[in-house]
Amino acid sequence: MQAAPTRPQDRAVLPTKRGSVPMAGVCTMLASGLSTQLGAAIGSLAFPAFGPVGVVAVRQYVAAAVLLILGRPRLRSFTRRQWGLVLLLAADFGVTNLSLYTAIDRIGLGLAVTLEFLGPLTIALAGSRRRVDLGCAVLAVAGVVALIRPRPTADYLGMGLGLLAAAGWAAYILLNRSIGQRIPGTQGTAAAAVLSALVFLPIGAGVAVHHTPSAGALGAAVAAGILSSALPFLADLFTLRRVPAGAFGLFMSVNPALAAAVGALALGQKLDVAAWLSIAAIIAANGISILTQPRHA
Repeated sequence: MQAAPTRPQDRAVLPTKRGSVPMAGVCTMLASGLSTQLGAAIGSLAFPAFGPVGVVAVRQYVAAAVLLILGRPRLRSFTRRQWGLVLLLAADFGVTNLSLYTAIDRIGLGLAVTLEFLGPLTIALAGSRRRVDLGCAVLAVAGVVALIRPRPTADYLGMGLGLLAAAGWAAYILLNRSIGQRIPGTQGTAAAAVLSALVFLPIGAGVAVHHTPSAGALGAAVAAGILSSALPFLADLFTLRRVPAGAFGLFMSVNPALAAAVGALALGQKLDVAAWLSIAAIIAANGISILTQPRHA
C-alpha cells in the first residue's frame, strides 16, 4: 500500500483534468495495474525463503526509499497532531501489506486482491444515498458471499486476512485524506512509509538470520517492492494529472481481474466459475456506481 503499494493513495482528492481520457493515460493505468499484480506474483515466489513477513519487509524498505526521495518530509516541522496521523498511517501500511501478502499465500492472488478491493469500494459507496449505489452495494455483497461461501476447501483465515487488507485500504484512504489536509504534498505519506520500514528492520533481520535467502529469493522480494510499490506510485502521479478521477476509479476496478489472470498464468492458481462470477459482480458494482455518477461542471 499498496506504500503503493497495494496501493496507498487517496486518488479521489488529487487534481485531475476532465474530459476524454488520453491514450497515454490508458496505457499508464494498464501498465500500473499489471506492474502491481506481477510484483505481487513475483513476491510470492520468495515466500518459501522469506515467508510473507520477509517479503513485506523488503517491500516496505523499497517503498520507503522511493517515497523519501519524492516526498522529502520535513519531520521537525510536524506537530503532535500531525505525528499522530503519521503513526496511524505507518501502522496501517504494515497491517495492510502483511495481511494481503499472507492472504495471497493462503488463498491465491486473485481472491486476495478481490477481497482487498472491497475497501475502496466500501468507501465509495458508504456516503451515497442513491438507489443505484444501494443496488451496487447489494451486488458487491452478493459477490463476497459467493466468494466466502462454506465449502470443504475454504480457507477462512486467508479470507479473513483478505478482508483485513480491505479494511486497511479503506483506513488508508481516510487517513491519507486527513494527512493531505494537514501536511503539504506527500510528506506525511513518506514519513509514514519510513516509520513502517523502521519497524520492519528487526523483522527483516530476524527472517534473514533464520532463513538465509538465495539470490533468487532476494531478487524476487526486491522486484515485488519495485513493481508493486515504486513503479505504480510513479505511474499514478503521472496518470492522476491527465485522467479524470471517475475514469481512474473505473479502471482501478479491473485490478481483481488482472490479479486473477496473473495468478492463473504466472502461478497456476486456477479459479472456479463461481469465483470468476464473484469477481465480475464486485467489478460491476464499482463500474456501475462510477458510470452513473452525476456529472458536474
